[in-house]
Formats: sequence, structure tokens, C-alpha cells
Amino acid sequence: MILLIALSIFFLLATFIPLIKLDHWWIRIFDYPRLQKLIILVILDITWVLLGKDSFEISVWITLIGIAILFLAFQVWPYTLFGKKMIKRIPFEKENGIHLIVGNVYQFNTQFQKVVHLIQSRNPDVVFLVETNEKWIEQLQALEKEYPHRILLPKENTYGLAFYSKFPLLREEIKYLVDPEIPSIELDIQLDSGKTVTLYGIHPTPPVPGENEKSTSRDAEILIVGKKSKNNPNPSLVIGDLNDVAWSYTTSLFLKISEMADPRRGRGLYSTFHAKVPFFRWPLDHVFLSTHFGLSQIKVLPNFGSDHFPIEIKATLTPAPTSYTLKANGEEKVEARAKIIKGLKE
Repeated sequence: MILLIALSIFFLLATFIPLIKLDHWWIRIFDYPRLQKLIILVILDITWVLLGKDSFEISVWITLIGIAILFLAFQVWPYTLFGKKMIKRIPFEKENGIHLIVGNVYQFNTQFQKVVHLIQSRNPDVVFLVETNEKWIEQLQALEKEYPHRILLPKENTYGLAFYSKFPLLREEIKYLVDPEIPSIELDIQLDSGKTVTLYGIHPTPPVPGENEKSTSRDAEILIVGKKSKNNPNPSLVIGDLNDVAWSYTTSLFLKISEMADPRRGRGLYSTFHAKVPFFRWPLDHVFLSTHFGLSQIKVLPNFGSDHFPIEIKATLTPAPTSYTLKANGEEKVEARAKIIKGLKE
């Protein structure tokens, strides 16, 4: 009974702690395992029911846990097959389409050929990889024949980037939006139809002890890119390992600030991390699309030795919007500005 009470208290706290809008890692870390918390709370509630004692105390536990279950179910619902699809599915059109793979290779992973083989077998137009150091860039040279347009930023701090494209690059900028050691890319590519599309590739730092005690810089970088995309007249994509889950407050605020669409909504979690721990998986790697695109495919690809699964997207430009978006109210716009200013100061 003592263990059951302790577990119930812990998971009730773990459910509602993320409502505290503070940047400390020990708060933000509870954003991630939302589905896992839901499953465990259901098990705990069933256990309390099976105790079978008609007592006020047990009724209180059943009620409190039931409220937490409803709260989490409401939050997870948009990322299930029962939620409303944020982007409609349309056939892929090569001329006006973009086929891309986004993946965190894990810098210390040595299964280089698995990565090369996967990319060659899927044959995307664009590849964006993070955690690429000098060794990785060297081992990925086999891709260069098929991908003549490249941006290679090897780093030994786990924040290297590698971008490969079959499409010409009309503009390319390397940015250090928040931290001088954490690069991101902003570039315009030309599709086969001649139309221009902007890509923002980012990999902000996670809020974890020993690396970054707060989520301040991560949140700021995500929101800066959201504002950039909103103000860009071109069709655009934001891609990368955001070190944030699709349902977190920051990512939800990003969707409102950018007015972009999340292809996961109405389709499933498409979890990409942790590849080696099945129960603890959540969506950290993302492709967000402006309303110029319809979705042709979304798929989590097989593991290539990393702690992340790569994710594959096919999207096609459409003459009219095929997605709905969320819009920020005045208070949310002020909050986004405050988060950006705070992140730039730290």
C-alpha cells in the first residue's frame, strides 16, 4: 500500500509539474514521457479499483488519478489517429515536391555504412543530419556524388550539422542564433519546378543536467526560427532534432508563432527517441511545414545505430492551403518575445 501511494503521488506530480512555466530542467523533463505517464496512471487507477475496499481514501485516489488520466488523454489525443489531421494527405508530385530525411546520427555511433545505405536506398532529395563531427563527414563522402549541393559543419561538441541536397541552393546562411557553439542553417532551395522553398535546420541544446540546466536557450532558438518562418513569404520547412516533444508548451507556442503545421497531428506520435529503449520513446525529431504544403508521406525509418530513429517526409506544394494552423493571441506573442530576449541574454 505504501508503494502504491508513493507511486500515485509521484505520477500525479509528474503529470501536472509541466504546467509550471519555468525553464529548469527538472520541470521541463516531465514534458517528454506524456504517453508513458498516461499508461502508468491507468495501471495505478486499475490497481486502486481492484483493491475493492469501499473507503473514502481509495475513492479519493481513484478520482485524482482519473482526473490526471483525462488531462493527459486530452493532451495526447491530437497525436493519435483519432485527432484532427493538421495537414491533408495528397499525392506526391515530383516537380513541386520535396522528399527529405532528418536524422540524429549520434556522434559516437560508428555504424557509418548503415547511415549511407539507408540514405542511398531511400534516395531522398534532401538529407539533414545532426551530431556530425569530422569523422562522420569523412565517412559520408559516398553521398557526395548524388548530392552535389552541401553544407557541412563538423563539430566535436555533438552539435555538428550536415546538409545534402539534390536541389540547387539559391541562398545559404550559417547562423548561431543563441549560442556561438550551436550552429543552425537557413537556406533557399530550388525545386524541380523552379519554385523556391526555404529550409531552417536546427539542433538546439536539451535541458539536461551537466549540459544545460535550463531550457531557456532551446526555447529561444525554436521561437526565433518560428518568427523567421512566419515572416518569410516563401514556402518553408523547419527541420531537425529540436530536443523537444511535439506536445510541449514551447513547441505548441512555436506552432502558433510560426503558423506552421505539424504532420504528426491526427496521424500518430512517430516517436524518434530513444531508439534503444522501447518504452521510453517520444517525438524529438521534427519536420514542420508551412501551409503551402500538403503531406504525401511521413515515416519513421529503421535505426542506423543511433539513439534516434531518422524520420522521412514527402511534401508537395499545393495551389491552396491544405492545412489548418494555430494562431498566437496577444499574451502568447508577448511571452514568445520574452522567451527570446531571455534566451539571447543568457
